[in-house]
Amino acid sequence: MAEPSPPPAPRPIIVERLTHQDVPEICGLFRRVWEPYLAGLPAEVQRAWQPTPLEFTSGMEGVTYFSARRDGKLVGVVGCELVDGACHLVNLCVESDHRRQGIGTALLQAALEWARHAGARSLWADLLPRFGDAGMLFAGEGFTEAGILHRHFWGEDVKQFERLL
Repeated sequence: MAEPSPPPAPRPIIVERLTHQDVPEICGLFRRVWEPYLAGLPAEVQRAWQPTPLEFTSGMEGVTYFSARRDGKLVGVVGCELVDGACHLVNLCVESDHRRQGIGTALLQAALEWARHAGARSLWADLLPRFGDAGMLFAGEGFTEAGILHRHFWGEDVKQFERLL
């Protein structure tokens, strides 16, 4: 009897800087990833989390985005912006069927490298409780929960995570 073949090796994750050609694909990713979390949020927030390509492009000023691809398909994104000497992480998201496969970690590593190169002293991110999986990702990558801003974001609490460099 032949032994079963081993499972296929994980396909590589390619992380690179976002280009303007990626914008429509990024907007589609945001739509798919954030749709289940929109219930109960004001219309302004729902529109902000589901931007058109033009809206996303106009909001890119001062933010460096990294995209993650597997087999040529966009599966994750994170933005980095310098704020008062620290790197603020924005719009971290990973396609739901690609989570727990190293994509978030790869994106955070790209952000960390970018922040160091930019001379940042720390990285930080805001997190709504509805995105609990991201909190576990941050903790696993050496971030600590730095505090909670109560009723800060349209009446919702916001957890802050930080990693010193």
